Amino acid sequence: MFKKLFIQFVFSMLITGTTIFNVYAEGRCMPIGGVGMPNFVPQKDGTFMIVAPLTGSVVSAAGNITAKRETATGLEVDMEHYFMTEKGGFMHTKDLGILTTVPGKKGKYMIEITYHIQEESTSGVLKGFKGSFTSFGLVDLVKLKGFIRYSGEIC
Repeated sequence: MFKKLFIQFVFSMLITGTTIFNVYAEGRCMPIGGVGMPNFVPQKDGTFMIVAPLTGSVVSAAGNITAKRETATGLEVDMEHYFMTEKGGFMHTKDLGILTTVPGKKGKYMIEITYHIQEESTSGVLKGFKGSFTSFGLVDLVKLKGFIRYSGEIC
């Protein structure tokens, strides 16, 4: 009987997201993580607007590239993103993306991004959270799509 009740409790917490957000209510940090499939929309200035469905802690993100620099191994980009949760949370981040060219694959890059939460931007269930988190993955700037894994802890 205990085992059945425990499984029902854990399942209900996973479905509602209560566990993650109650951790913050107790004054602790919360893990953030999941996967995303960014789509890149070319802009007239040669940069991209980014739109991504996500799974995990947040359900969607939109962003853009605010500056781009070529490096010896690929590109370095300044970015900003706007993340939303299913439970009504919102946060804006300012970010640094490192794109490393995949040898022999035109327009394909390994990508690493560090997201820095802009504290004044948080609202809803994310109100008051601060800190940073990271992602890594692959992007194809010829086909304008990619796949990333984001993770970290925010407080």
